[in-house]
Amino acid sequence: MIHQIIKRDGSTVDYSREKIRVAIHKANKDVKENLRATEAEIDYILEQIETTSRTRLAVEEIQDQVEEGLMRIERFYLAKEYILYREKHSLIRQTNTTDESIMKLISHRNKELNEENANKNPVILSTQRDYIAGETSKDISDRILLPERVVKAHKEGVLHFHDKDYFIQKGMFNCCLVNIQDMLDNGTVMNGKMIESPKSFQVACTVMTQIIAAVASNQYGGQSINIKHLGKYLRKTYDKALKQAEQSLLETPIADIDEATGQIIVERVAKERMLDDLKAGVQTIQYQINTLMTTNGQSPFVTLFLNIEKDDEYAPEIAMIIEEILNQRLQGIKNESGVYVTPAFPKLIYVLNDDNCLEGGQYDYLTKLAAKCSAKRMYPDYISAKIMKQNHDGEVFSPMGCRSFLSEWKDSDGHYKWEGRFNQGVVSLNLPQIGIVAKGNMEAFWTLLDERLELCKEALLCRHESLLGTLSDVSPIHWQYGAIARLKPGEVIDPYLMDGYSTISLGYIGLYELTMLMTKSSHTTDAGRDFADAVLNHLREKVDIWKTETHIGFGLYGTPAESLCYRFAKIDLERFGEIENVTDKGYYTNSYHVDVREKIDAFTKLQFESQFQKISSGGAISYVEVPFLFNNLNAIESVMKFMYNNIQYAEFNTKSDYCTKCGFTGEIKLNDHLEWECPNCHTTMNSDGTAISDKDTKGVLKIVRRTCGYLGENYFNKGKTEEIKQRVTHL
Repeated sequence: MIHQIIKRDGSTVDYSREKIRVAIHKANKDVKENLRATEAEIDYILEQIETTSRTRLAVEEIQDQVEEGLMRIERFYLAKEYILYREKHSLIRQTNTTDESIMKLISHRNKELNEENANKNPVILSTQRDYIAGETSKDISDRILLPERVVKAHKEGVLHFHDKDYFIQKGMFNCCLVNIQDMLDNGTVMNGKMIESPKSFQVACTVMTQIIAAVASNQYGGQSINIKHLGKYLRKTYDKALKQAEQSLLETPIADIDEATGQIIVERVAKERMLDDLKAGVQTIQYQINTLMTTNGQSPFVTLFLNIEKDDEYAPEIAMIIEEILNQRLQGIKNESGVYVTPAFPKLIYVLNDDNCLEGGQYDYLTKLAAKCSAKRMYPDYISAKIMKQNHDGEVFSPMGCRSFLSEWKDSDGHYKWEGRFNQGVVSLNLPQIGIVAKGNMEAFWTLLDERLELCKEALLCRHESLLGTLSDVSPIHWQYGAIARLKPGEVIDPYLMDGYSTISLGYIGLYELTMLMTKSSHTTDAGRDFADAVLNHLREKVDIWKTETHIGFGLYGTPAESLCYRFAKIDLERFGEIENVTDKGYYTNSYHVDVREKIDAFTKLQFESQFQKISSGGAISYVEVPFLFNNLNAIESVMKFMYNNIQYAEFNTKSDYCTKCGFTGEIKLNDHLEWECPNCHTTMNSDGTAISDKDTKGVLKIVRRTCGYLGENYFNKGKTEEIKQRVTHL
């Protein structure tokens, strides 16, 4: 006997034979009276449907059985009308709105796209071209490529199928750890041209930025580069300079020793040349990354991983490279007015280890420099090697860009491998909506959660299946020339999609709002914490089961919700109305984070959130909101020490804004009208960056904020702006 019907969005409702009867009556009205089904015939069809031994049926299955029943009683014209009725409603669900969205984009009236990404300027032609292609991809994905249930669930905010604007292109994946060591040491090929292993540091930096641009143009997510692989090239520069100095000394004999300093002249000259090359090389990295424009109309989303391993033979060179990177980031990059400002890229991640954790280690001087840089320029972010080793069998590695982490995987020799691996894609679950629908009923919540998780699994498998059969030819930089692999032309990438080599991520958003709905309290309370912990552990158990069942690298991922925090909240407000502490704020809280309005100190916040990072092994990051602390570095250093001992991955959210009208540098705040206002000259701008009056011009106020794991340089959607305004400081 049927008890429940599975709707197209994956939710369930109680079975009602009257709803089926109404649908048949609607078709009945469109045929002549003598061709209509009688009430007795309709009852017969309903009875046949209800003879099934299954307790749950999908709505599509019910409709199929109605058609079969009408054919069985030879009501052929009525069956035809019923089929047409279904088709008509299917077309309504799949209405193509691409033309309208593209025309609005071209005329700069597409507000959703204008505010989708704080690092993409939709006015720029190259960015518009990427957005136009993206709108086409979304439309074809909805109408042809994705199951109707997944499409409907995405539209209704049940889940979010990330990066649908790239889904149409077979073989394009999310983010990766570039195998830069292989590409630099063994050479690579770009645009059909061989690039051999560099002979100097500056050339290595130039080649690396070219690789970054090529990789970014053939995937849609972030990438990370481990800076340690540049160490050997800095030594090559020194060795080359030393030989040249020695040769010059032979040709022009002078004293070997500088009498004033006591230094060996050739070594001093070689070091000076090396330091010049070091400065020029790091400058190349910083300027190239910030001036390059990839094929998707933005700077490459790239992360530089700053880590010194004790047994690395090039540790002295790596330390010098890190120091120069931090010094140049501290200085900033000149804007169009010639003023040094904070760049959004590259993102920097600094690893805290036992020799640089401000406990007297040999690299503490670098950590103090990192603290100054964070206080003024918001980067670097910090990974605790101590905690990461506890969580990952003694290993330390970078996220793939912002926060997406790989799972452990060993090669045929039994060695852990991190670089040259990637993520297949993300689907995120709207946790608050489940709480809204469950209406506080715990049994209903857990049932609905499992149903929607199965829908997420189906959506994620669509991602996986779209990559199967991809040829290495689609992106030679990834698959043939070393970023991921060294496959031959015509080979498929399938082995790299299985057995955990690559990951695929179940994301989630709004654990705070869900906990408020189900327990009437924040997840920082005892009752709320127990519930939140149970939810996340349940999600983790599910992805672990999926991984075992499918041999695909499923992982649990704390979604970096830039535009999604607004999209889910907006959908739920329209569907369910205003709910206190949930839909009334204009945004949902990022992943497991503490509500931005909650008054909590930095140390308590980091300690509390650390428990959820271990569960979210597929990616997570925590932050503390701080005022401008460049003149109080002791406070920054105290938090950094705490990070090292308590949490795997964390960051500082400070402020680094600039007013081009008066030259003010520091924090530009949002006023009560949700306008950005310079505290010095009181120039105001709308939250989307447009001018308030004719006296002001667009772009007068340069706002830089952490919008997810990256910095955002442009302006933000309404929900993210509301969230930024309501953030309280934790220090």
